[in-house]
Amino acid sequence: MSSIPANELKVRGVSAIEHALRGSSEAIVSVRGKDKYVVMDVDHYSYLRSCELEAAVHEARADLAAGRIVRESPEAHLERLDAME
Repeated sequence: MSSIPANELKVRGVSAIEHALRGSSEAIVSVRGKDKYVVMDVDHYSYLRSCELEAAVHEARADLAAGRIVRESPEAHLERLDAME
């Protein structure tokens, strides 16, 4: 994975990101020598979000199949959430 120092990003702007992403789908932005951010193109981001949503649906279906659910009214649900705080 490519790395972009924050100073290079300040000087070169978007072209520094484009250069870093030429050979990789993600690049790390380092600030004062420490990895701080990850940048990626929007297509890769959309793919990751899709994977995340598929995993959430899979987890919800597994919870439903295992009986790990609560049936309640919206009002009761909000009361339960308020009690958790």
